[in-house]
Amino acid sequence: MNKEQRLKEIDREIVKVGIIDAPGTILVGLGLYGKFAARGEAFHPLLNDASAVNLMLVVGGAIMTWGAYKVFSLSREKMRLNKAEGPRGIS
Repeated sequence: MNKEQRLKEIDREIVKVGIIDAPGTILVGLGLYGKFAARGEAFHPLLNDASAVNLMLVVGGAIMTWGAYKVFSLSREKMRLNKAEGPRGIS
């Protein structure tokens, strides 16, 4: 596999990780809403349950941490490939 193909594959993987990471972000957002903003009057009864809200924060945080790690790793590999390739446009 050449560098251009690997760079395209890395870009696709970053998009996939972003899609997989979205539910984690939603869980953290709902958890923060349930913990700090709802005050017992949430739009969904589940968000009034403290243990459910804490679980949302933990699971969402774990998903977001995994996503950040993957994106960081892929970005480092992409930068390494671009650096090894040298400046573009110079013959």
